[in-house]
Amino acid sequence: MIRRLLLSILLLAFTPALLAQTQTLRLATLAPDGSPWMRELRAAAEQVKAETGGRVEIRYFPGGVMGNDQAVLRRIRQGGQLQGGVLTSSELSLVYPDAPVYTLPFMFANWAEIDRVRPKVDPLLASGFAERGFHMLGASGVGFAYLMSAKPMAGVEDVRRAKLWVPQNDAIAEMTFREGGASPIPLPIGDVFTSLQTGMVDMVANTPAGTVALQWHGRLKSLYDLPLVYVVGFIVVDQRAWARIAPADQAIVDRIFKAASARVDQTIRRDDVAALEAMKKQGLTVVTPTPTDAEYFREVGRRVLARLEAEQGISPAILKAIRDAKAAGAAPAGGQP
Repeated sequence: MIRRLLLSILLLAFTPALLAQTQTLRLATLAPDGSPWMRELRAAAEQVKAETGGRVEIRYFPGGVMGNDQAVLRRIRQGGQLQGGVLTSSELSLVYPDAPVYTLPFMFANWAEIDRVRPKVDPLLASGFAERGFHMLGASGVGFAYLMSAKPMAGVEDVRRAKLWVPQNDAIAEMTFREGGASPIPLPIGDVFTSLQTGMVDMVANTPAGTVALQWHGRLKSLYDLPLVYVVGFIVVDQRAWARIAPADQAIVDRIFKAASARVDQTIRRDDVAALEAMKKQGLTVVTPTPTDAEYFREVGRRVLARLEAEQGISPAILKAIRDAKAAGAAPAGGQP
């Protein structure tokens, strides 16, 4: 009993000193240096260091140097090399099944819907990550993903015949394309560039800016002008590492990263437009789907969502929040949106 009391006293005595030490958060990401994400992330790290007086430092390992999603998550769990990551929802679905909620197929038609939904749903996702041992520093939209092909593309039959890449561990993407009659090829995102070169895959889904940043654009000849999914990247930190940061410094880090995420949300919209224009100048053909094909794909999306709901693959509360937020901006009968 006396030994436990002495140990408690020692821990209390040393806790302030430990919290005063520099806490380093090492974050891995597939985002390449020079991308909008990395520019903002590096600026945020400098601001954190300045405002905390050097008590918190953030270091990045960009470009996939720490391996694929499974390798990054394993290193985070081990608590040594990495304390967090900047990861997409397909990667984080391994620890949080609701993470891919924004990538439900054809869930969102435009930016206005995104702007109504995210203020309601982002906090729910942050709570979900916390329950699974992660603190969500921020979430940023990467843009709308479109189908792009290394071959001429006209419609549904071309998708069915394609060697179509889907992100490894992205169960929703794989389910969607199988429902649509395609045979998807799951691969880590880091393997896609080489797979396009060798012909292992000849169709991908990505945002225009993401396609250029990952240097896939040189292999792609056509884009199917129908928004497939809305892609979001999350900045998450292991709760154990987060707890070692003093509460006052936590508030500083949170504020800075949320502001950085908001800036990425805005710049990516401009970057996507610029990237698409650049790809068109290099010969990319933009294909407008026929009304019949567009409805076919949207019906696939409805069937996938119905299946996920029946299997509770996505939390009912989060789906309700999305629907409520979308409905709040819908035009009344005979009115304007």
